[in-house]
Amino acid sequence: MNPVIPLRQQAEEEASHLPPLLARAEHLAGTVLLGEHGRRRAGLGDDFWQYRPVQAGDSLRMIDWRRSARGDSQFVREREWQIAQSVMLWVDQGASMRFHSDKNLPTKADRARLLTLASGIMLLRGGERVGLTGGSLPPRSGEVQIARLAEAFGHDAEEDYAAPEARGMLPHSRAIFVSDFLGEIDQITQALTKAADRGVRGVLVQVLDPLEESFPFKGRTIFESVGHTVRHETLKAAELRERYLQRLASRKAELSQLCRLTGWQFHTHHTSDSAQSALLWMYRAIDGGR
Repeated sequence: MNPVIPLRQQAEEEASHLPPLLARAEHLAGTVLLGEHGRRRAGLGDDFWQYRPVQAGDSLRMIDWRRSARGDSQFVREREWQIAQSVMLWVDQGASMRFHSDKNLPTKADRARLLTLASGIMLLRGGERVGLTGGSLPPRSGEVQIARLAEAFGHDAEEDYAAPEARGMLPHSRAIFVSDFLGEIDQITQALTKAADRGVRGVLVQVLDPLEESFPFKGRTIFESVGHTVRHETLKAAELRERYLQRLASRKAELSQLCRLTGWQFHTHHTSDSAQSALLWMYRAIDGGR
């Protein structure tokens, strides 16, 4: 009897039960993952990393005399340091995120969840602890946490615009917030200010549908929120275009300024663009916040 066949069947069966979001996030993370080497820093670990010239403040016992004997300079043998830090995630589950202007484009929610989960996968496999803001899923390490994140991202909220959740954020941790950020600016300001007060640094990723950037409407148009709480009808939609685009530009400027003031980084991503490029930006930005 060939033991490979039942093992293969078991693997295929388990894979078939994976949520589509998790499978896509795993694939996306795999295409961008930079590996452990780029995340190494010198410190107090056990694995050798590099030699460096001795510096002021180094004790004599830190000097590697065998390496130093090869020349006229003295060298310190530095070791690898991989301290697992906590990264807190928040993704907007509000109704406004369930919008997409074309059947060939993902909803904002789908793209936001994909990017956030893929980021979590990459961070967890880089040795970090990852959790959700609000205390519903405390930061943990390991593969099991990936499944927990995927499960948490599968729920929708009823309100049109969900407020960023800043509760349960550990001091001096890092964070990723993903949303369209079209709701009340005061709620966003409050969340980032609270995070900054606790020494939390992170990235704010605004996900928009390309139609939200262009406003191509003309003539009679009925605008209705995804949650059906707001409805507006106009006979001259084109006349609203300039005012709308000005307000959108103003919102982006507010978000960018807020991030500068709180030590966060801001990025706008369109659902028509590559998810891979957005994930790469997020990964590099959050890694730079160490």
